[in-house]
Parts: sequence; structure tokens; C-alpha cells
Amino acid sequence: MIDVHAQLPRFGRLSLRRVGVTGIKKPLAVQRADRVITLTASFAVAVDLPSDRKGSDLSRNAELLAELVDATATRPVASLESACSEIAGELLRRHPYAKVAEVSASAEYFLARGISEDRRSYEDYLLLAEARAVRNGEGIELFRAIGAEAVGMTACPCAMSTCRERLEKEFPLLADPSLKDLPIITHNQRNRTRLVFDLPPRVEIEADAILDAIEEGQSSPTFAILKRGDEATVVLNAHRNPKFVEDVLRSLLSGVVRRFPQLPPEVNIRASTVSEESIHKYDVMAANELTLGDLRRQVAA
Repeated sequence: MIDVHAQLPRFGRLSLRRVGVTGIKKPLAVQRADRVITLTASFAVAVDLPSDRKGSDLSRNAELLAELVDATATRPVASLESACSEIAGELLRRHPYAKVAEVSASAEYFLARGISEDRRSYEDYLLLAEARAVRNGEGIELFRAIGAEAVGMTACPCAMSTCRERLEKEFPLLADPSLKDLPIITHNQRNRTRLVFDLPPRVEIEADAILDAIEEGQSSPTFAILKRGDEATVVLNAHRNPKFVEDVLRSLLSGVVRRFPQLPPEVNIRASTVSEESIHKYDVMAANELTLGDLRRQVAA
């Protein structure tokens, strides 16, 4: 059969950075410390394409995912990012014309959490992983990243301050200094925050620790199961901890320094947060990217 993909391009001799497949869903078995869990993972895999090839051999990508991911049913992987690394390296071996392979994956993840011990349920989160394989003269070099996303809430400090001023005029008793810490009404947002670490070789991070750091940065976590009294607890906790989206990001990054003292300074950190506004017709966001060494210096300044 004629290899059409290997023919010369018809519409310009241009090299392409990324060609592949996306949205492939697979069950991925991961070995945890005390058990094996199965993640429903969605993969995107791609390689670069030189200027003298019409197309990339996409069927090889799907075959590779079927072989490596399906094999975890009997041979669980250590983590989502290690699976991405294995896939990226094998992509280059199966695409000899490619110099770079990129893999990204996301997966639903559940942890038993709750507003109290008797209200615990499996709360859903999102795990994120990336891998990049680069062909060099000595072989294949691998780069990994691991991250997570958690949904919580924020309470707006600006509206809270304005509401307090107005309510103190309407109800003078609220101006009593003994009531200065009384939470006042404000508008709330659903907050989505992501934290991703670009990892050097032989450095590992536990996904649960990433999620702990994210939820600490928000005004309050949110939960699937809440009775009326629990709802009051969540609302009061959030209003006692009002935050702009900028506050969420700064709290998160400051917490990273405290929570991950063992990580080397060259670890790169990517953090982003979006508050889905309740009274505005837009959302607000904040993001930052820097090395852990730079972050430690800024926090210590």
C-alpha cells in the first residue's frame, strides 16, 4: 500500500509543532500506597511533524494508548504523570521522524472529605498531568508535570466592607467595636483553582497534598452533602475569610512554600484561579508562573 502520510506536503513545505489525537478516554489503574484506584482519564497525544511529510501516523497513537493504558489493568502505574511519561517516550520510538512528543491527561479523582466526620462523602476533583519527550543525540529526555484543580468558594471583601458601612448607618449598634469581627453579608463566587508543578527527574509530589494547598487558599471548600446547619458553617467560614481572586492566588503560593519544603528550587510552579462571579456578567482570574526558588525569595522578602 502507498504510504500517503510519508509523501511530500501539497500545501506548503512547513514543519508543524504538534499533530496528534485528543479526547481519548481510558480507564487507568494507579497503584496507591494502600490500594489500586482506577481513574477515568482523558488523553491528548501528539508529535511534531517535519516539513517533508504530508501527515503523521495517527493510528500509532491510538494503538499505543490501547497497549500501554489497557495493560495497567494487570500492571498499575505509579501515577498519572508517570503514565504520560511512558506514553511520550514510546511515541518517539514509534514516530522515528519526530523530535518531540507531548502528552497531556486529565482525570476525575475522588477523596473522602466533608464539613464534619459524620458528613464525609467522596468529593470530586480533577487531576492534571503532562509529559514531554525530546529526542537528543544521547537518547530521549523526559519532562513531567503534575497538578490538580479544586472547586471551592470565595466571599468578596470589597462588597463586605461597603455593606458594613451602609448597615452601620442603618443599624448603629453594628458600629460597636466589639462587633468589628462580625461577618457581614457579601456576594459569593464559585472558585476554580489549578496548581501544576513541573518536576525534575526523581522528584515526586502527592496529588492529595496539591489539593490540600488549593483548598487552603480559597475562602472555603465546598461539599456535596450539607444539611442546613452545615450550610451555615460553610457560609460563615467563607465570610470570616473573605478573599479577592488575587488573595486566593497569593495565599495558595505562600502555602506552597510552607507545604513543600523538600522540593528543589528549580521546580517550576504554574498557578491559576478563576472566580465565577455572581453579581457581575463576567468572571475574574489571576495567574502566575515562577520557580520555587523565586517564590521562596519573594515570600521571605
